[in-house]
Amino acid sequence: MSEVVQDERETRLSADNLIRLLEDDILNSILKPGDKLDEQSLARRFEVSRTPVREALRHLASSGLVDIRKNQGATVRRLTTGELIEMFQVMAEYEGLSARLSARRMSRDEIAEMRHWNEECRGHAEKEDLDKFYEANNLFHDTIFRGSRNTFLQEESRKLRNRLHVYRRHITNPRSMAKSILEHSRIADAIVAGDEDLAHGLMRQHVDLLAGTAADVLLALESENIG
Repeated sequence: MSEVVQDERETRLSADNLIRLLEDDILNSILKPGDKLDEQSLARRFEVSRTPVREALRHLASSGLVDIRKNQGATVRRLTTGELIEMFQVMAEYEGLSARLSARRMSRDEIAEMRHWNEECRGHAEKEDLDKFYEANNLFHDTIFRGSRNTFLQEESRKLRNRLHVYRRHITNPRSMAKSILEHSRIADAIVAGDEDLAHGLMRQHVDLLAGTAADVLLALESENIG
């Protein structure tokens, strides 16, 4: 293998690792919307050259997690309220479709797993453990996406959920947790009954910001200074 090819391979591997690391930092709110992403600082932090850093930032920009502006550098993408509402509307359609398809296609094992994760949500809500509730909540929804048997739908929804992650996390509170558990139970019952229309409608209402949580998001954005 020539030195040029070897260098390109190492750069690619470094960039791939950086993408995962930076994506994790953004999704876990270590890097927040509006934070600057300085190439030189990141290169020092991860002990790599600036080339893989630049590649990683370009990739994250293409996935909507980072903004790159000429003469201003890169920052973690900050969504406007309008963008946030529009994206939640689309997410509601993705989730609604996944519930509809799962009502046709979900296996018994997946049904048991879906029920399990909602019980996990219930246990974490009782302890007011927001982080663990949020994790179990995501796994509940992931099970329904897998049950849809639609790989394209799963991939596209994952991209959108990644962009919404920090915002969804900040509207999780004891009241919203209790409400989610009840809504999860109704969605699960509709899926088990094979009622496609009901499963679709209940899931859309559950996810869509315009069903009543837009004000909560606005308050969260202001109080956390992330919007």
